Amino acid sequence: MTSLKLERIYDKPQDLSGYRILVDRLWPRGISKVNAKLDEWEKEIAPSKELRAWFAHDPAKFSAFKEKYVTELDTNPKTADFVQLIGDKLKNDNVILLYGAKDRENNQAVVLKQYLNTHLGQA
Repeated sequence: MTSLKLERIYDKPQDLSGYRILVDRLWPRGISKVNAKLDEWEKEIAPSKELRAWFAHDPAKFSAFKEKYVTELDTNPKTADFVQLIGDKLKNDNVILLYGAKDRENNQAVVLKQYLNTHLGQA
């Protein structure tokens, strides 16, 4: 059974056998493209620059950030293709969403994983 996973890009990779996608808008500092071991970088699916700046990784704003980011995903023309890509990859492989944030519970990858699970009928 395949699964959708989250992994911080600064951690030693736990699953190199899965399809690895960076879901941050900005490239993570200090990570080389070789060491990232990415299959894809989907920066267009990340929160907008304005939303990222407003959130500023403040856990107190996470609930509101989550709502605003889901609204962005719902209106982003790239989202449908991204959901389709993840659904297709999960048929044969694990998918690992990579992010750079220090906070492992209050970041956009957590929201994106929940969003994907809901839209792929895995929630």
